[in-house]
Amino acid sequence: MRMRNLTAVAAVLLLAGAAQAQDVPSSTPATDASASTFKGFRVEAQAGLDRFQSQGDHKDKFGYGVEAGWDGQIGKVIVGPYASYWRGRGENITTATGGSGLVAHKSFNEIGVGVRAGYQVTPALIVFGQGGYVNSEQRRSWSGQGAAGTGRFYDKFKTDGYQVGGGVEYSIRPNVYVKAAYRYSNYEDHTARQAVIGGVGVRF
Repeated sequence: MRMRNLTAVAAVLLLAGAAQAQDVPSSTPATDASASTFKGFRVEAQAGLDRFQSQGDHKDKFGYGVEAGWDGQIGKVIVGPYASYWRGRGENITTATGGSGLVAHKSFNEIGVGVRAGYQVTPALIVFGQGGYVNSEQRRSWSGQGAAGTGRFYDKFKTDGYQVGGGVEYSIRPNVYVKAAYRYSNYEDHTARQAVIGGVGVRF
């Protein structure tokens, strides 16, 4: 329920931003990155290093995803909502407490919604921070010797949490940009994720 409510709020903010952008007369089209604007809708593809942390261990894997958002700009300050999807498949396999069998803890999809705020350092470069709510799909299983003999336990579930991060974004064309970012997610089941991300996006 919380995920649906936050997603709905993000969607309303995005639609409101689009309506506001349509009311502003467009200027003469820019021809180089120095004339870039950081206002409006944006969509980007992301890929990078994904580190899933659980049970005192971690696993580094390749991750990928997408992010969409709307940015408003006042002077050199940029603020707006975002929604993200990230896919990583890190799995940590450790010995169960007491040495009875193995515990395998794996991460899958991650969906986040939040707000980012940035500052325009140069006409084509911004630095930004971001934060919000995140939901992760995970699986935990156990196999080994229990009180009833050899057995196995399997549970696939979703867990909530918070997400923070930051990075830099550089316009290579007025409506095309590249990005480098770091993102940290902390989940309620005492697991976490770190991601070092590169992205390429377009603005509308």
